[in-house]
Amino acid sequence: MTGGVPASPSGPASPSGPASPSPSPSASGPPLLRLDMPVQFLKGVGPKRAEALARMKILTARDLLYHVPRRYDDASTITPVALAQVGMDVTVAGEVRSKGVVPTRSGLRIFQAVVRDASGVVTCAWPGQPWVGRNLHVGDRILVTGPVKFFHGRQIQPREHVLLSRNPSGSDASAGPDDDLAGTIFVVYPASEDLSQWFFRQVVARNLDWLVKHVVAEDFLLADVRKTLGLVSLADALRTLHAPPSMDRTKPAVRRLAFDEFFLLQLMQARLRHRATQAQPGLAFVRTNALVKALHDSLPFALTGAQARVLREIYADMTSPRRMNRMLQGDVGSGKTLVALFAMVLAAESGRQAALMAPTSILADQHARSIRKLVRPLPVEVEVVVGADMGKRRRSARARVASGSAQLVVGTHALIQEGVEFKSLGLVVVDEQHRFGVRQRMALAERDPRPDILVMSATPIPRSLAMTLHGDMDMSILDELPPGRRPVKSRVADSGSRSSVYQEVARRLAQGRQAYLVYPLIEESEKSDFRAAEAEFARLEEEAFPGRRLALMHGRLPPDEKDRIMRRFQAGRIDLLVATTVVEVGIDVPNATVMVVENAERFGLSQLHQLRGRVGRGSEAGLFVMMAGGNADAQERLQLLSRTDDGFEVALEDLRLRGQGDVFGADQHGHRTDLRFADLFEHRDLVGPAQDRARAVVDCDPDLAHERNALLRILLERRYGDRAQLFGVG
Repeated sequence: MTGGVPASPSGPASPSGPASPSPSPSASGPPLLRLDMPVQFLKGVGPKRAEALARMKILTARDLLYHVPRRYDDASTITPVALAQVGMDVTVAGEVRSKGVVPTRSGLRIFQAVVRDASGVVTCAWPGQPWVGRNLHVGDRILVTGPVKFFHGRQIQPREHVLLSRNPSGSDASAGPDDDLAGTIFVVYPASEDLSQWFFRQVVARNLDWLVKHVVAEDFLLADVRKTLGLVSLADALRTLHAPPSMDRTKPAVRRLAFDEFFLLQLMQARLRHRATQAQPGLAFVRTNALVKALHDSLPFALTGAQARVLREIYADMTSPRRMNRMLQGDVGSGKTLVALFAMVLAAESGRQAALMAPTSILADQHARSIRKLVRPLPVEVEVVVGADMGKRRRSARARVASGSAQLVVGTHALIQEGVEFKSLGLVVVDEQHRFGVRQRMALAERDPRPDILVMSATPIPRSLAMTLHGDMDMSILDELPPGRRPVKSRVADSGSRSSVYQEVARRLAQGRQAYLVYPLIEESEKSDFRAAEAEFARLEEEAFPGRRLALMHGRLPPDEKDRIMRRFQAGRIDLLVATTVVEVGIDVPNATVMVVENAERFGLSQLHQLRGRVGRGSEAGLFVMMAGGNADAQERLQLLSRTDDGFEVALEDLRLRGQGDVFGADQHGHRTDLRFADLFEHRDLVGPAQDRARAVVDCDPDLAHERNALLRILLERRYGDRAQLFGVG
């Protein structure tokens, strides 16, 4: 169980407090307000420094406690001065023996300091930064990091420097003999021009005992839960990060803060999930097998094990009074549309309508064609509603939807436009959910009675990332491809191989096949030597593929023009489509068997995998060629795609290589929460336990009204504030 507060602090605590008394704990809740005290009342701060801290968004004592070092340096990372050679990038620690500003003939002023450690001396130079000398005195101990260059001898040009200790007298006199730095760990804080490393080291050291003592009250994990999860206490974690006794202790400390971030995010999402599925009544579909069995028996192939498993999860949701709010995630070709069709047929079997919303009319038509083919033996009608429909066609389509004679409705955002009415909508399927805004996605869902929701994504996402981004939904994952699917052959080529690659494309075109050429840019830039679609198009027409029918498509074209080009390509009236990544998702042209991606090193692995999914969709084997420059590391990264066609493995490697970046940049819930400590690759094993415990709390107490969950409610409100209201929670 999550919840509860340890009875006693963990670790030593100083009896002394801040410079000024903090507010008293609230009588209506846990004693949290100690750390809500304005930061100016901490020892060594005061009003003026508090203003500078506020510019760094450090307003309270808690903010300072969570302002943890961004890097650590110890004996293993520090290079003795005598071993610092020209061309190396080093970190050295030593005493300032002399300093001064040196002018140059060009007027540039250079601050220089001679730094000594036990092995020797070296000059450190800050060109154009004479002001650095105002904060450094002879006798100070400093840590400098930067390249070693040669200019009248060895010279370090620091990118950054850290004041380790101040010469007590502040005078230009030697501070005495060198100290032994072995075993010392130096913390490096995020600092500013107004607030130096020395200030943060000093103010944290003076207040750390008091800060850690009062954070104990905010530890929502009981000791037995921490033991089960292998996590340290919150107090131990924060004390360790500010004053690590050894480098190996910092990882468990970060891991604890990572769990807290995951848990509080999952707690908010669990409340949204409860509201969407439990608090609002849903529809309990009745399975008679009149249509579901007929569909199953008519298939010319067997469902994969993953499809059967996912359908059991979806049917369990649909036949319960609990409203379904589920994401269906699967790789290219895993059979998501077939799974969605079975769900839609169950809705029709229960006397309800089902709607599938696709982001483009091409995709809507594509879905409608495949669905009509599969349900041909069934007594159901499929209708298409797209914005391009006009006049009689538009009126008749809407009439069939309104009367209920069309049980399965496929369309674009036109489905949510004024004038489209359903008789008895029971299920909404949203394809490529990330292509719709929140309001578009929910417009169909906010009806009475509220239909079940199934959203599909063809972009493979590592489970940890998917659960973080979409923790408000239940997750079904298709992790198996149908048997007999022919793999796409993938290879990496350099610019010297372009001629032979184009010859292979030309050979396939001569056989009546079609091809894609994909570029990362539309127009060439003076700052970039990357090949651009617009500039290359003319050369391709005249030189590489004369006599072939080429077309250029990119994101700047009007939607109707893109639609027109894609329909011509699908109809076989275009041989070679030159495009940007606008072709990444959803386009199904079985006759296209080859794709060449220029400057492939510019793309993420997951994006390349999505592009690869556009070829080899017919009876012929596909070829995917990545034209790449760059260094050996870039080439090796791309080689992964030639070794595996598993999109989830590709996405996990992409996450490892590129990092999580702005995790919530593409999230469309209306909030943004940075994961400061959690790394979705390194800490991915914590996401599941965090979600399980968050959902267990909300299932028992969705409003967090119980006294044992008062701490969680306060922490949640403090962390997300008004953003939590955007979730419709609390």
